Amino acid sequence: MLKNKFISFTLFFIITFSASFIGRIVTINLKEPWYSKLIKSNYNPPDWVFAPVWTTLYLMMTLAIWFYWHSKNREMRTVYIYFINIVLNTTWSIVFFGLHQIFTALIILMILIILIIILILKFKRVNYVSTYLMIPYLLWSCYALFLNFNLFILN
Repeated sequence: MLKNKFISFTLFFIITFSASFIGRIVTINLKEPWYSKLIKSNYNPPDWVFAPVWTTLYLMMTLAIWFYWHSKNREMRTVYIYFINIVLNTTWSIVFFGLHQIFTALIILMILIILIIILILKFKRVNYVSTYLMIPYLLWSCYALFLNFNLFILN
């Protein structure tokens, strides 16, 4: 049983952090000089904030899906929604930093937030720990939506 939990955690960790890895590669290679030239609001945090915040959020997301996976009444449909969430999360980085499409990234972020809310509601039926672990991700994504919207308006 312990081996099974370790393997499932490792797989969810790899899947979740693949979004981080892909997003980071796109950001590092295609962000500049475009991003530096954007007009940003006073609410934009310094660039160094994003890496530790997202690392923490990805870890919390991994734990959320892992706890859900090991719950008695889990549904595979919810796990699939989680995977779609990961794909959309990665897509936002590609569209925003890679393709420099602020408005399209804004739309993706709105869909992503809806998916996060759906996940939280589905997790709530089965595992409260998973629910609470997703709340910071929802809050940060709403903040990201606010920042993305400001970038769209200002640029």
